[in-house]
Amino acid sequence: MTGVDREPVVAVVRSEGYYEGVKRALEVIEERIAESLKGKRRVLVKPNFVSTRRELAVTHVDSVRAVLDVLSRHYSGEITLGEGPALGNLSDALRNFGYQKLIEEYGLNVVDLNEDEYAELEGVDSGLRPLKFRVSKTLLESDYIVSVAKPKTHDCVIVTLSIKNVVVGGLVRGEKSKIHQGTKAINLNIAKLARHVMPSLGVIDGYVGMEGSGPVSGDPVNLRVAAASLHPVSLDAVMAKIMGFDPLNIGYLYYLDAWGVGVADLNSIRVIGESIDDVAVKFKPHPRYREQLRWR
Repeated sequence: MTGVDREPVVAVVRSEGYYEGVKRALEVIEERIAESLKGKRRVLVKPNFVSTRRELAVTHVDSVRAVLDVLSRHYSGEITLGEGPALGNLSDALRNFGYQKLIEEYGLNVVDLNEDEYAELEGVDSGLRPLKFRVSKTLLESDYIVSVAKPKTHDCVIVTLSIKNVVVGGLVRGEKSKIHQGTKAINLNIAKLARHVMPSLGVIDGYVGMEGSGPVSGDPVNLRVAAASLHPVSLDAVMAKIMGFDPLNIGYLYYLDAWGVGVADLNSIRVIGESIDDVAVKFKPHPRYREQLRWR
């Protein structure tokens, strides 16, 4: 399990803006974050640029700004901004979504994970036979990964949150499509690869989420919630429930829970701040939702 203690704690707050909500969520667990950063030397912040054109589909720049402001209180080393868009080029995304100013202001190192050196990790193909995937070395060698995602429905695995952001985004060019080996295999692949690149800190900016035909073409949801945790499996489980989905119906969360990598059972997670029921907004699932449940 990630984090400085073994109790899965997830901070959930109401949000009045991209920056404000994320900052408040992080401040709820700031002492834990400070402790978890001790001795770390290679910090990587991973936003989500699944598209280089549609801003609704990506992590807002102000969400990352809030993360950097909190991290900088407890970490003085260089921070790397790493991402590999599923569609298009990283340079286009940085320009289109206002990240160039952020990079200059905070002196960030930037790595295109699509073009990075890689190591091979084992997953499975559509027949559940061994299959190698090429994963960014920068991601694998970072000793503190911060995943900054937004809550979206997904066309293959029901929802995409902090864990999937890192796992699929960390695959080098050509490998992102390769991980789509069918409903059973993609859930197993995300869980298998997550064991190697599990975020140290998960952040979900739900000021505006996406429902329906996510992760790119869906519709906006004014969720007005932000959440953060040193326990990303628990974070994603809590956010999935806020979105109206049973986390144990999401294959990769089920596997990670069953393997003892994290906790997805809501009865074993401590939520601090707002309760799940008080902030829940039922998201319209992807049109292929029923098919996505056939991973078992």
